[in-house]
Amino acid sequence: MESNIDSLTPDSICVIRLSALGDCCHALPVVRTLRDNFPDTKLTWIVGKTEYQLLEGIEDIEFIIFDKSNLLKSLIKLSGELKYRKFDILLHMHASMTANLVSCLVKATRKIGFDKNRARDLQRLFCNETIATKPRQHVMDGLFGFAEHLGVGSEKLQWDLMIPESAIAFANNHIQKGKINCVISPCSSQRFGATYNRSWPMDNYLSVIDHLIKTYDMQIILTGGATEIELSYGKKISQHFKGRVKNLINQTSIKELVALIDQADFVLCPDSGPAHIATAMNTSVIGLYAMSNPLRSGPFCSQDLVINAYPKAAQKFLNKEISELKWGYRIKEPEAMNLITSKEVIKKIDQLIL
Repeated sequence: MESNIDSLTPDSICVIRLSALGDCCHALPVVRTLRDNFPDTKLTWIVGKTEYQLLEGIEDIEFIIFDKSNLLKSLIKLSGELKYRKFDILLHMHASMTANLVSCLVKATRKIGFDKNRARDLQRLFCNETIATKPRQHVMDGLFGFAEHLGVGSEKLQWDLMIPESAIAFANNHIQKGKINCVISPCSSQRFGATYNRSWPMDNYLSVIDHLIKTYDMQIILTGGATEIELSYGKKISQHFKGRVKNLINQTSIKELVALIDQADFVLCPDSGPAHIATAMNTSVIGLYAMSNPLRSGPFCSQDLVINAYPKAAQKFLNKEISELKWGYRIKEPEAMNLITSKEVIKKIDQLIL
């Protein structure tokens, strides 16, 4: 559909982007850009419960929390919250059936969604306008398409996440002044199941950490969640280095993680939320990518630091060039991460430090 742009400043805009942490990091600069261009517009963002912990404290955006873990209860609650409200514009930035159900509860004159190539889960049936089709974009560039659809040509790469004093104090207790501090988030999200485990092999991390400690006397901090694989990685790595590594896996809040990343010199991780939190905090990211294309979903400001084995994986496991794959195609073969060698990662870190 063509854009229905007019010159009037909207009184209200509602954004739907429920999850995940990384995608909310991608959406925030878009919302910041809208705020700059429409300073008098009421901005409301419907966001997931976990993701709100990242965004909490931003004062010029209204957040409505939606708990996806209890879908029916949350839909009933949201219906009550929005019963007497109508927005000028809904920016449907989340192509999922859950987000579609949420959009049904948002009364808006204009409901804007993705173009046909990106509107998964029948999203186009829930919108009356779509953004322009632009092939092979980074996720963040794609989300800026919503601002462009409203006639906003500028892009403001600004996040301004709020960090409470308690989280800053937490980070200060673990960051060592006078040393290079590296945050390693060794594992990826398990949301696509075991066949899409993007975590790098344990032995590779041991080789890299050994180099960083022996060569730079570096402070290594492990972060992550409460999944079995993350806890296992944390336990084995910390035992191997006998207390020389700080294991904070499952011991940080999201705000504490943000504070740690903010004070770190760089982050090492596979395709996961910390890569995008680091981007938001202007911290360099050594990204490990083999199963997803970093040109689409890698750390936006650290593309030069990414180890990109995605083309090799496409050739090895699919016998295809990446140009033959649908943009955003995920290679669901865990062995793909073995294509990234510890030697490559060490070389990239050395280049960053030296």
